[in-house]
Amino acid sequence: MAAGALRIFVSHLSGIAVFDPTGDQVGRVRDLVVMLRVGRRPPRLLGLVVELATRRLIFLPMTRVTGIQSGQVITTGVLNVRRFEQRPTERLVFGELLDRRVTLVETGEEVTVLDLSVAQLHARRDWEIDRVFVRVGRKGSAFRRGRGEALTVEWSAVTGFSLEEQGQGAENLLATFEQLRAADLANVLHHLSAKRRAEVANALDDDRLADVLEELPEDDQIEILGKLKEERAADVLEAMDPDDAADLLAELPQEEQERLLSLMEPSDAADMRRLMSYEEHTAGGLMTTEPIVLRPDATVADALARVRNRDLSPALAAQVYVCRPPDETPTGKYLGTVHFQRLLRDPPYTLVSSLVDDDLQPLDPEAALPVVAGFFATYDMVAAPVVDESGSLLGAVTVDDVLDHLLPEDWRETEFHLDGDGAPDPEAYPAEDERDLRDAHEAHDAWGEKDGRDEKDQKDAGDERHERADTGVIDMTGATDGTDGTAVTGEDKRAGGHDS
Repeated sequence: MAAGALRIFVSHLSGIAVFDPTGDQVGRVRDLVVMLRVGRRPPRLLGLVVELATRRLIFLPMTRVTGIQSGQVITTGVLNVRRFEQRPTERLVFGELLDRRVTLVETGEEVTVLDLSVAQLHARRDWEIDRVFVRVGRKGSAFRRGRGEALTVEWSAVTGFSLEEQGQGAENLLATFEQLRAADLANVLHHLSAKRRAEVANALDDDRLADVLEELPEDDQIEILGKLKEERAADVLEAMDPDDAADLLAELPQEEQERLLSLMEPSDAADMRRLMSYEEHTAGGLMTTEPIVLRPDATVADALARVRNRDLSPALAAQVYVCRPPDETPTGKYLGTVHFQRLLRDPPYTLVSSLVDDDLQPLDPEAALPVVAGFFATYDMVAAPVVDESGSLLGAVTVDDVLDHLLPEDWRETEFHLDGDGAPDPEAYPAEDERDLRDAHEAHDAWGEKDGRDEKDQKDAGDERHERADTGVIDMTGATDGTDGTAVTGEDKRAGGHDS
């Protein structure tokens, strides 16, 4: 590589913002797509996996990247917004290459991959992985010291990236995504292979895994839970919100339910059994058994101290429920609700029993989902108490759980559809002839599996990878077709002469 060429370690690219030429943010980098080559030639960087504001993952070819600098990626402004799908000949850098055990060619010693650097070839727009940052000795993260010597070597100095690895670590992958919210990490996890999903799940601590599981589609939840040891699976279920854990348990075979419940703490298991006794689409099936419950002699200061708990969701922290002892659900007689805003208006020494809102009727545990949704809409609530016939508080339903059950079952796998200044709806840009799509796929796959391609053929085929003839192309700069500047189809793209 020529002196002065741009080189960047991939850990610095994780999560950085992607902008169009006008300075509007398009999304964030979630991974890099490379293609391994025969022999010891460095892999070619095909492009970036970018997460749009809609949570859709798309492919951004490196030919559409005009600059990487100051913690941001600048694009030409033309985006293919069809969902990214990994091909068999491709590898994800964060998802598959980090934490691998590879071998130093010179010494035959096993090392762990901590990071990789990508470099732009001199006088060209092509990028490739040129160096590997590794640690000699035991597996470990680059952020943990005392685990062997760390060194940077040329790509050709190591071997083993093309081999299937069992028990691959995930420490560096998780370090790359440690700042992500649980919902965003779940989105990343959903798009990994089943093998890598299991490895990442094993590397997460119980609380973090519990948070992520709550945000995953049901099939992924069951798959991951099934690959954990039973003792750990029970611990993770205990760390989940009771209503989410009960929903997940309900999807398992009866024998497996009983085994896991027997491994849980008796109080947690009792909560699960109670929640599972209600129909799924009722207030009892939707509620959590862990709202903030206070006795009548508690003060505003006591209430605010409970509300400050960082583990509480914003919806649960929006109000406290005043009940007679016992103050664990099911409680003694429910007296009323005190809203967070009211707590802020009164002195700290005020008794919460003097502030209760007792005019608002609580929900019955058998109330159907439409009734629950209507309650939230009518009274502008984000959480509501569930009380049985005897007047005991059983739990609270939060608005997020209502939305979970009102949205389509596969909503977690479907992007949010924005309009106005948001990302465009890709379904508005129809695919071209299915034959073109099939031909493009077959041509690329045949190329990817054949050894010894020359550099020009490889570049052409790589560019074809995601600049597919079947997709609509969105010009974020508003200057694609010379009329309304919104979109061009694949045919328009070829006719219009866009530079790819």
